[in-house]
Amino acid sequence: MSVRTIGIDNARPAWFGQRLREILVLVRRNLIHILREPMQLSDVTVQPILFTLLFIFVFGSGIPIPGGSYTDFALAGLLAMNLVMSSNGTAVGLTTDLNTGLIDRFRALPMWRPSILIARSVTDLLSALVCTTIVVLAGLAVGWRPSTGVISVAAGLAIALLFTYAICWAFGCLGLVARNVEAAMSIGFIVLLPMAFVSNAMVPTQGMPAWLRVIADWNPVSSVTAACRQLFGNPNPSALIKDWPMQHPVEAALIWSAVLLAICVPLAVYLFRRRTSD
Repeated sequence: MSVRTIGIDNARPAWFGQRLREILVLVRRNLIHILREPMQLSDVTVQPILFTLLFIFVFGSGIPIPGGSYTDFALAGLLAMNLVMSSNGTAVGLTTDLNTGLIDRFRALPMWRPSILIARSVTDLLSALVCTTIVVLAGLAVGWRPSTGVISVAAGLAIALLFTYAICWAFGCLGLVARNVEAAMSIGFIVLLPMAFVSNAMVPTQGMPAWLRVIADWNPVSSVTAACRQLFGNPNPSALIKDWPMQHPVEAALIWSAVLLAICVPLAVYLFRRRTSD
């Protein structure tokens, strides 16, 4: 082996280690920023508790679920809905950093540009993990019980977190094209509201008009919710629907996540370079 080849092989671990350190430093910076303004976590701490109480004790009293209780039915939907609704924080965070000049200061440093986006996505994944924990604890407190093993439940939670990570990259793209925080929040809300509620998250889709039911059954949120219900062993009326995503919800949720990542990760990198170019 030549000296030149040895040098290249040694450089690769050093390059990877440097990039990893940059990402960890930026993640730490994001976490410190959150700790200084803890109200930023209200959408992953307070909101899940409010949604649990609202839907289970108010709406749940009037929604019969064949083969089980509404509490067991609703937990997977609450998990998916809270995670999806909180993903707009990625767009808001990136837009804030761009408009406050922080990114311009980072550009003056000898750092890997994509590390800024990766660190933001990792930070939001950690926030999603907090949200997942709150939803599960709130669900257990009001009577939710899975009927499968620990591994199956963990797989359901992992699918929900994977989809959240993927959709955070999509909203990262939104944050890179929005000109201010208000625009990012407004557009995100307009997209997320129908995405979360036109689904099987809180009600079975069988009672919807035919045209709306098709949209709801092919909604990725419905796939994630149905996958979680299947893996949790909870009531899953969507299993009676013949559409492919409802018959194969785990596969559909994984495909949706993979497609979002394959499209949105390179798109976010491109938009970031264009937005921060001189």
